Amino acid sequence: MIFITLSNFKEKPNKEMIAKVDKLMEKMSKEGIKFISVYWTLGRYDSVVIFEAPDAKAAMKVGVMVADVIKTETLVAVSREEAAKLLE
Repeated sequence: MIFITLSNFKEKPNKEMIAKVDKLMEKMSKEGIKFISVYWTLGRYDSVVIFEAPDAKAAMKVGVMVADVIKTETLVAVSREEAAKLLE
């Protein structure tokens, strides 16, 4: 399953915070989360993370693990092709 997480930093980012998030992402990667893309963005959200997880529970764990430094909103993503098949 593909997930898109929109997030905002809870405080001004610094090197220590980024290092902490990097360690958490490394740990999650070892637990079956595949990070596809990570972007810092302008506008309403500070970052966008696209990742693959085996199920919704694993995806929820991603948000829980970073909750002390990042506020998240996670969306389930379905490819355009898969969504179009639902119309048949």
